Amino acid sequence: MKRVLIVLLLTYFQPILSKTDQPVSINFRHSKFWPVGVVRFPNTVCNSLEGYTGTCYTKWECHNLGGVASGSCANGIGTCCIFQGTCGGNSSYNNTYFTNRGFPNTVSNSSSCTFTIKKCNSDICQVRLDFLNLNLAQPDGNGNCITDSLIISGGASNLPIICGQTVANTDIILMIATGALTFARSWNIKITQLACDCPSLAPTGCLMYYTALSGTVNSFNYGTTLSGGLVINPMNMTRPGTRQLANENYGVCVQMQPGYCAIEWSQGPGDTSFTVSNDTAFADASSVGLPGFPVIGTMCNTDFVVIPNPIYANGTTVGADRFCGNQLPTVISSSKPFVLTVVTDENDVSDVANRGFSLTYRQIPCGAPNGMLVLP
Repeated sequence: MKRVLIVLLLTYFQPILSKTDQPVSINFRHSKFWPVGVVRFPNTVCNSLEGYTGTCYTKWECHNLGGVASGSCANGIGTCCIFQGTCGGNSSYNNTYFTNRGFPNTVSNSSSCTFTIKKCNSDICQVRLDFLNLNLAQPDGNGNCITDSLIISGGASNLPIICGQTVANTDIILMIATGALTFARSWNIKITQLACDCPSLAPTGCLMYYTALSGTVNSFNYGTTLSGGLVINPMNMTRPGTRQLANENYGVCVQMQPGYCAIEWSQGPGDTSFTVSNDTAFADASSVGLPGFPVIGTMCNTDFVVIPNPIYANGTTVGADRFCGNQLPTVISSSKPFVLTVVTDENDVSDVANRGFSLTYRQIPCGAPNGMLVLP
């Protein structure tokens, strides 16, 4: 499952010195005896044996803070301490992992699971969530999370309700509510607190934030398989529903790297990698097939993405910034910051078998060979 990053407006962990839990022998060649000294080291970020991100503490400190020691740090003096929390808990430690009980085992019962994020210090401005694993029941055929849902509250941003598969001064509260449907659910969400002077803070309005020169962006619950839900279309026909979630309006942002002045957006591999509106099943069965024809501009008024001031790869102007339907043409935008906005309405009654989108992006250097891309 691909990782999805969510930034909450509200990874610098303020260094605090630790003392070892046991004396450290220091060899003084000319001494007549072996003195015992106390070594201090900063509580920096470290990597555990399993590849998780932790904080360097002494074993004694890690145990008393409720963490799990895994691997060494500080030249073998400290241990990499991993913090993990589950339903009913809370954490004020940076790089905490919120998991279901018994993870990586799944849970299938109906429940309400709440976890609270408390600031690790007063200089925290954002909270970043990495969805290392999120597998909840699928939405209904109209894209509504009626069985399972992940609800995030307490931040300055308006956050959508999430279900299915995805890769402030107040506390941030994560609540996962599961319904009566028997389903193998699991989640593992990494929580990183970002200081107000952190260079990787996301701009205002960015729910997803990417920092690489190129990458892949998936909408929530994107997948290549059909939704298990059904809808009745305007012709009173029962049709496959949508995986795309309803009632969403959020920004996907890419950090502009030095020396790069534009960004290219294109449809990912696979015929269904951009299916956000209309009857995808009908288009697939028609002589045209998938991907279909791109739909642009005012015809996109229910579910769509917005790319500001786009031009085609050949340098001609698109003339509109909304894109929907079953195909996304490759476009380039020089508007800053680099952002793609996702909008879905309250239902998908007229939309059949849509999956959402999986798009690729790449940043374009300033003064690229194509004359149309020589930008300020």
